[in-house]
Order: sequence, then C-alpha cells, then structure tokens
Amino acid sequence: MERRQRAAGALVGSAVGDALGAPFEFGAEGAFSARFPTAGDDRARDMCGGGGWDPGEATDDTQMAVHVADSLLERGGLDLPDIFARFQRWAADEPKDIGLQTEDVLTNGRPWDLAAQAHYQVNLRAAGNGSLMRATTSAVYFAPAGQAATLDAARRIAALTHGDRAAWEGTALFHELLRVALAGDDPLAALPDTLALVHPDHRDRYAVVLSPTWHPDDATEFNGAVWPCLGSALWALRTTTSFEGALRAAVDLGGDTDTVAAVTGGLAGACYGLGAIPARWTAPLHVPLPGAAETGRVLRLADLVELAERLDTGNRPAI
Repeated sequence: MERRQRAAGALVGSAVGDALGAPFEFGAEGAFSARFPTAGDDRARDMCGGGGWDPGEATDDTQMAVHVADSLLERGGLDLPDIFARFQRWAADEPKDIGLQTEDVLTNGRPWDLAAQAHYQVNLRAAGNGSLMRATTSAVYFAPAGQAATLDAARRIAALTHGDRAAWEGTALFHELLRVALAGDDPLAALPDTLALVHPDHRDRYAVVLSPTWHPDDATEFNGAVWPCLGSALWALRTTTSFEGALRAAVDLGGDTDTVAAVTGGLAGACYGLGAIPARWTAPLHVPLPGAAETGRVLRLADLVELAERLDTGNRPAI
C-alpha cells in the first residue's frame, strides 16, 4: 500500500470516526450496534447524525485538527502563537461544541504560552483528551521528520491548551504510533519501544492502558481523560480486523464516543488505508470550519484527501 493511501486513510478515518461517534456521545455502551446490528451492510444508514449533528458532520475534534493543519502548511512549520490564534478565532466563532477546559484556556485572556498553565494552576486538572483528539493532522505532517521531531511537536502543540503533562505524553504516544503505521509497520508491535519514550512520571499510567490484556471496562477514569481514551482506541484496533470493525468497537464503548472513534479512526485509517473506509461513511462526511478565513468553508472527502497529501509531502523545517 502506498504511503499516501495511509496518510489519507489516517486523516479521513479520524474525521469519519468523529462524525460517526458524535450522535452517540455520552450514550450507553453498545448503543451503536443495538441500533445498527449488521456490520458491513452498505445499505445501512449508520452515519446517522443526531444530537445536534447532521449526518456525516464532524465536530470540534476535526475542526481543530484542520486549523492545526492550515497553520503548519501556511507557516511552513510549527508556529505555536499562530496555532493558538487560530484556535481563539475558532472559539470566538461559536462552534457547535467546545470542551470546557479548551474554552477556558482560549478565552481567559492570557498569552499563548501562559493560558494553559494558568488554567491548570487554578483547576489542578487538565488531562482531558482535547489535545489528543486533534492530533492526526500534526502527526501526519511531522512523521517524515522522524521520531524526535514528531514527539517534540506533539508535546508542544498539546501544551497550548493542556497544562497537565499527561496530555502531552498521550499526544506524543499517538504521534509516534501513527508515524510507525504510516511507514507500513505495526503500531501495536511498536508499543513496548514507544512506551519507553514516555516521561517517567507518566509511563506506568500509560503502560497499564496500553497493555494487551487491558480492556476499557478496566478503566478507572472516564474515557474523556487522555490515557483511557488512547487505551480504548488501541484496544479497538487490537481486537478487530478491519477499519469498520475498529470504529464500531470504539463507538460501542459509549462515553466520549466522537473522540475515542476519532483517535481510533486515525490509527485504523493509517493501518488499513483510505480504500478500507466504507463509502457510505465518506459520502456524507463534511467538516464545517468556524473561524476560517473563508466564511462558510466546509471540507469534504476530496478536500481531506488533498489536505492529507499536502501534510505528508510538505516542507518541514527544523523545530
């Protein structure tokens, strides 16, 4: 499989997971399969919309990921103040959904390099999955630059909105696992070596949720936290044999379904490629983009495929 098929699979797969899971967010475990029991049925209308979302509509997860991508491509590399400013414009443009922590960080009036830490110092909790949910575009962009660059970029972008290092490390893990998958290697086989790259203060926590014997039912925190979210995505990938199977498993976990499925979709899309994503899921897929320079900008399948190619082949100056 060509690398470009993996890169497009990652980006489209993450957006598909986001849109597929959004109507089931905070719902019960197994709700997706209870409503759509037959896997692989191309007649299904399982990209159903609901809960305020149109069928195929991506949420804040993909919207923020596109803003990161636009900054990387337009600025020719990592410009943290620019990414933060784009996030602020997005938040000010009244997106349908925005996490409470992210909203506070983007609107608390502090500069880009202090806003997340100010939130963390007051709230003492900032390990939500909000930095992980948007990481597919940056992971694709930095993957060709190698392991050190992709880990560093992940941590620095995560720190814009999340002051807890646990969020940085989860995002870095995802970046590295996606880099491995884009190269055509098995991200599950790479887990032991990848865990060794995690900051020692957080390594044990991630080792638990990424263990081959871990199940999402073993989680001690809601999957809106970064480590059970990533653990759930890897579990969905490990216990299934297709893109569709991984996404169904992710959404069926309930809870923060759009983000768990977006993370799962990014990894599964890189492993299985764009061609493995069901057309009934990609046909209605669309990403409205509050805060964009072009009023009313909406990305669809062809736009996401083009964006993935640009990210995968763009110039990457040293960071």
